[in-house]
Amino acid sequence: MFTRSVLLLLLLGPLLAAGTSAQEGGATTESSSVPATLRTPRATMRTFLTSVTEAVEGDDAAIADAVSCLDLSDISEITREDVGPGLAFDLKEILDRLAVVDIDRLPDAPDAAPYLVRENSAGRIEITRVADGRWLFDRRTVGAIPDMLAVVESLGRVAGSEVGDAALLRLNPSRWLRDRMPETLREPGFLGLQLYKWIALLVLAFAGVFLDRLTIWLIGFVAVRLLHREHLSVRRETMAHSLRPFGLVVIGLVWNLGLVFLALPDQANVVFKVAAEFLIVVGAVWGSYRLVDILREALESWSRKTASEMDDLVVPLLCKSLKVFILAVGVIFLAHELKFNVVGLVTGLGLGGLAFALAAQDVVKNLFGSFMIISDGIYQVGHWVKIGGDVEGTVESVGFRSTRIRTFYNSVISVPNSRMIDTAVDNLGARTYRRYRTLLSLTYDTSPEKIEAFCEGVRELIRRHPYTRKDYYQVYLNDFGATSLNVLLYMFFETPEWNTELRERHRFMLDVIRLAAKLGVEFAFPTQTLHVVQGDGAGPDPVEWPGKRASDEAAARGREQARVLLDDYDLGTGRDRPPPVRINVSTEEARGEG
Repeated sequence: MFTRSVLLLLLLGPLLAAGTSAQEGGATTESSSVPATLRTPRATMRTFLTSVTEAVEGDDAAIADAVSCLDLSDISEITREDVGPGLAFDLKEILDRLAVVDIDRLPDAPDAAPYLVRENSAGRIEITRVADGRWLFDRRTVGAIPDMLAVVESLGRVAGSEVGDAALLRLNPSRWLRDRMPETLREPGFLGLQLYKWIALLVLAFAGVFLDRLTIWLIGFVAVRLLHREHLSVRRETMAHSLRPFGLVVIGLVWNLGLVFLALPDQANVVFKVAAEFLIVVGAVWGSYRLVDILREALESWSRKTASEMDDLVVPLLCKSLKVFILAVGVIFLAHELKFNVVGLVTGLGLGGLAFALAAQDVVKNLFGSFMIISDGIYQVGHWVKIGGDVEGTVESVGFRSTRIRTFYNSVISVPNSRMIDTAVDNLGARTYRRYRTLLSLTYDTSPEKIEAFCEGVRELIRRHPYTRKDYYQVYLNDFGATSLNVLLYMFFETPEWNTELRERHRFMLDVIRLAAKLGVEFAFPTQTLHVVQGDGAGPDPVEWPGKRASDEAAARGREQARVLLDDYDLGTGRDRPPPVRINVSTEEARGEG
């Protein structure tokens, strides 16, 4: 037992010694952490008088040193920055009207007793030591400053302490405004608030509404001019909807500035200050969020003019990223303005990052999937895709988490982007050519010359049609069918869009029908013919072969008929390509009114 006690003392001895040294050095550490300008009553008074004098002479940074001499713990942290300079200036006014302060008479010891500087019927000016070792004008002094100033305001100043109007406006706007009000408006009114302050609140309300409308109009005017100069288009509804939040920013700024001139009671000042700051932050974040909608429509109008389809995919994803970023920054900025512990909030998020990452594995996979879609160009908006053999349709949008596929029966399927990492994606919309294969069935009584002319005429149609592939096609008599002579037509349409393919296939097939009519070729259909032969059973008379020259003449006749056909229907020679199909529906037609 004794051995264990000795070992325990040996282990705990250094820790106990360190704790004792920390306690012994506590006073020294506290004393060393106190700035020299606030270490004694004399130092605090000297700092205060010097700082206010320098601020009056034009040094705006000095007013912060003067405010640091006041114990503002009874004033809300939200309004300290606005109220502090005025209180420091008013305290200096009180001192200047009571008597000259002899700094050398003040104690110069950190452990001195609280020092009473001056006292009148409205209160007392006292410097005391606070818990952290600083010597400050105490809370009761700060709270009595307005009443003490009202008592001594009629007294004369100490020689050399006069303050000009410019310095008064800069250091204490509320006093500057009050001194310019008639006596009748300075009398306490409803809820103890002077009449001129009620009038000022009403003026602030009207000014906020007026500047709200004016700001929205100006921003809209400038935005429209800039977009017009860059040949970009944004709907008027989007513009009006997106600019509305900036009016809240203007209202908040007007109230934030006006409160500095009013010096309302602390509780009312806190309420109005928080409301003004809230309007500024929320309006700025909301407005920035809505500006992304204007940016999106402008970029979409620009992307419609470009040949690349990649921007159709990047623009929505970029705008969504901007919105998420704006919301995150807005939350942190709002917490900072409302005096929340932003550092603690961010630290807490950092500590919870591991748990969040473990719980959001699928989210991270989807995010990487969306980056892979963009970087690898797997598909783009408008492409016809098959994903994994069970999803087929047109890509409608690509987000952070999923891709929206519009199926051919008009439903929407959301496919997680993580599937694109390990799933086969058949991008049918990325095809340069679209194959068309069919059999043209001709009747058995069609002569070889007509077949040759017909096949060559179809080839000429392929060579001259604007949306057909010219370097690879096949048109040949291919099979003897049960009821027809089958001509193989194997060709490609050069268009990535299904609508345009359907239109061009329609035009091409009509031209094939017209060509057959011009050449006297008939298409066969399934029939059954009973052929009864009477006589001696002899076979048909042999038909003389016309020779290769007749075959060439038939092919030339087919080409000529194809040229004439295309000239008749004004299809040109492939140089004048019609534009792709664009289905533009008006608003009335979309509602079924067109």
